[in-house]
Amino acid sequence: VQLVESGGGLVQPGGSLRLSCAASGFTFSNEPMSWYRQAPGEGRELIATISPTTSSRSVEGRFTISRDNAKNTMYLRMDSLKPEDTAVYYCKRTLASGFGSWGQGTQVTVSS
Repeated sequence: VQLVESGGGLVQPGGSLRLSCAASGFTFSNEPMSWYRQAPGEGRELIATISPTTSSRSVEGRFTISRDNAKNTMYLRMDSLKPEDTAVYYCKRTLASGFGSWGQGTQVTVSS
């Protein structure tokens, strides 16, 4: 079981990024999936969850969570980024715990 995030990086305020979470080793299309983030000195915060049969939905007006079950991949599109969005972003198998339930994270830094 493996979850691998990618797409993070340094972006200016107001910019956009699309994060990806590539899944393997389990039946991705059967499971809800989640994005979390953890800012420096803070706990891990849930951003959004997407059900197995939902392809895309808006979150908080600036973010869009989506998934492509044919590619075993989940995405997080982030627009109008703010410095307070700076964090490590993680994907998670929503209902799982322990080994293989989290990815390793991808750093997003919003700064001019």
